[in-house]
Amino acid sequence: MSQSLARALAILGDLGEGPRTLDELAAKVGVHKTTVLRLLRTMEEERFVHRDADHRFHLGAGLFALAGAALEQRGIRDIAAPHLARLNDATGQTVHLGVYEGGDVVYLDKYDSRHAIRMYSRVGLRMPLHATAIAKVLLADLPEPRRRRAAAEIDYVPFTEHTITGPDALLEELARVAGQGYAMDDAEHETFIRCVAAPVRDASGRVVAAVSISVPEVVLSRDDVVALLPDLLATTRAISADCGHTERDSP
Repeated sequence: MSQSLARALAILGDLGEGPRTLDELAAKVGVHKTTVLRLLRTMEEERFVHRDADHRFHLGAGLFALAGAALEQRGIRDIAAPHLARLNDATGQTVHLGVYEGGDVVYLDKYDSRHAIRMYSRVGLRMPLHATAIAKVLLADLPEPRRRRAAAEIDYVPFTEHTITGPDALLEELARVAGQGYAMDDAEHETFIRCVAAPVRDASGRVVAAVSISVPEVVLSRDDVVALLPDLLATTRAISADCGHTERDSP
């Protein structure tokens, strides 16, 4: 990757977290302000960034258009959409669709809960591989060598006291997930949120996505979150069927 491209991508990634000044971006990239300003001007011309009246930089409309086109090209999102909407309506809880690509697990779609307490998550955001139910489901389907390699490369940030903190424990958890057909984030990423997730399979039986239901503990107890599994599994089976999967294809 060229140095200029790497710097431009780092700038866009930082702007994805919020508006930034030129000084903040230069500090993030680690180069002189004139170099960053040159990159920003090029991206401004292409509408990938824009500058407000206070001279703070934001992601621009050109990037939004590209993001929308990328989402439209991901067929699983369109296939899953009506099923996710029904699950969201039936449970009233936050529903996510996630995929594994390029070594990362990212949110591909989200339906917010009807409650005042909302999850901090958004489409395109990467998920911690060791602390989220969707990531566990997707990693559990990897061939054994890739699963072990992925587990060895994770930075095991302890988000809560329940977070998995090492590769051996994660591999044990992934084996359990593969065997039972679903995963749980038991307050492992956020202390007040529990999630259950299940796989979506294509015609070959491969896991191509995962769906989760996320619930604040003040809304439902752990047992009540687990009780949502039948609705979740019915949803993922329906999405899988629309992807060409049949029960006889299941591993």
